[in-house]
This record gives sequence, C-alpha cells and structure tokens, in this order.
Amino acid sequence: MTTVVEASPKTLLVTGAATVSVLLWGSSFVAIRHAGTEFSAGSLSLARLLVGSILLGIYLYFRERPTRASWPTRRDWPPLLACGLLWFGVYNLTLNAAERRLDAGTAAMLVHIAPLLIALMAGLTLGEGFPRQLIIGSLIAFGGVVLIGTATSTGRAETWGVILCFVAAISYAVGVVAQKPLLTRLPAALVTWLACMIGTVACLPYAPTLASELSTASAGTIWWVIYLGAFPTALGFTTWAYALRRSTAGRMGVTVYAVPVVAIGLAWLLLGETPALLALIGGALCLGGVAVSRSTGRKSS
Repeated sequence: MTTVVEASPKTLLVTGAATVSVLLWGSSFVAIRHAGTEFSAGSLSLARLLVGSILLGIYLYFRERPTRASWPTRRDWPPLLACGLLWFGVYNLTLNAAERRLDAGTAAMLVHIAPLLIALMAGLTLGEGFPRQLIIGSLIAFGGVVLIGTATSTGRAETWGVILCFVAAISYAVGVVAQKPLLTRLPAALVTWLACMIGTVACLPYAPTLASELSTASAGTIWWVIYLGAFPTALGFTTWAYALRRSTAGRMGVTVYAVPVVAIGLAWLLLGETPALLALIGGALCLGGVAVSRSTGRKSS
C-alpha cells in the first residue's frame, strides 16, 4: 500500500515564495519592453538596481535591523561579490543588450540553459547530487523552452546577441550557486540587499547616460522602471532567496523554466501578442517539467 506525502506548511510557503518570484520575473519582460524604448541597456540596469537597493535598504532598516552578528564575515564576501557582480550586474546588462539584437523567443531559449547549468554546478559543488526527478524534469522543461523559442523566433540571430545570451545564462547560474551557501548563514533580505548594492555599484559608470535619458523619458516609462526595481528586483529576489534557503539550488533553478510561460501569457494579455500553438505546447511542457522536478514522490506505508 502506498500513500502520497502531503505538503507541509513550510513546503507551501516555499512554493508560494518561488511562485511570486516566477510571476514577477515573468512580468519583467513586459516592463522591459516598455522601458527599453527610452532607456539603453546600461542605464536601465542601473535604474532598476538603484530602485531595488533603496527599497530593500528601507525594509531592512525598519523591519529587520540586521545586527553586527548577522553581518557577512570575511569568508562570505567572495561568494557575495560573485552573486552581486554576476547575477545582479552582468546578467542584467547582457540580457538587456542581447534583447536589442535578438527577438524575445530566441533570447529566452538561449538564456534558459541557465537552469541546467545551475543543476549541474549545484550537483558538483554543493553536494546536491543529481536526483532522477530533477534531471527528468529539467530535460522536459528545457524541451518546452526550445519549443517556445522555435515558435517565437524570427529566424535571425546575430552572433553578438547569441554570445551575450550565453554570458547572461552563465552569470545567472554562477550567481545562484554562489548565493545558496550564504543563505545558510545570513538573512535572506540582507543577502539580497547587499548583492543588489554590489550590482548597483558595478553599473555606476552608466549614471551620466541614465541622467540624460531620465530628462527626456516620459512619465509612463519612468513608472515602468520603478516597477522593475520595486517588484521583480526588490520583492522578486527576496522571495527567491527565501525559497532558495529552504530548497536546493537545482530544484529552484528548474522552477524558473516557468518564467517564459508567464511572460508569454502576460504579453498575450497586455500587449496583444498571440502565442503560436507550438509556444503553448512548449509552455505546458515547461510547467510539466517544473512539476516533475519539484514532486516529492510517494512513500510506502
């Protein structure tokens, strides 16, 4: 006789936090579409990270008040710098620049090799191993991303845009794996804020361009930039850190395969971009792969 293992309240909270991150990160594609019409890749990255850093700093000051004991030690700074520079800095810059050279479908397909890289690196460096459900779910979801990319691609792919997407994917994966050990020792919100601050400092050379573009940007576009900093960045990365602290990097990595599905749905709803049937099938595969990778299986009684 077998019984299904019921989800605990902790598991539901982790799933809820991961879902919030996926929804917000999916919405960021629509926001970037609007903001990118008046802001260049570097200035958009700086503005987004600056807003996120300010809001996260306010939250920490009034709600958590980190003590000296909870502050990073010397051994915490190398992975923290890696996370901030690569995931918050390089990833944002390269992805914004890549989407100016590639259509969204091709960019999504290339960038979403990151979850496979996360599972591989986490298995090798964090001792998470290679659970069968994780590998099967990763392959199913990756197949869905390929279908989405095939359905939405225009067939044109500039070499430099492809290179930028691969750099973004590698930066993303290394940043996630670097962040995971930090969350066992430091508060999630503190790690997110420090990483966001590091990314902001890395993007400061774009400050003159940002100042110039702010002076000519419309109010609506500026609000889209504020949304990017407040929700997909400040809130989305905080809920991600909360979930990652209580899960494995491999399983959380596979979760983001659902981001393109959300992006397609929101573009359909808000921008009137009707997805092709193949993209819908790919979306279903992505969600199915995520479900397989996060399933706990059955336990004999």
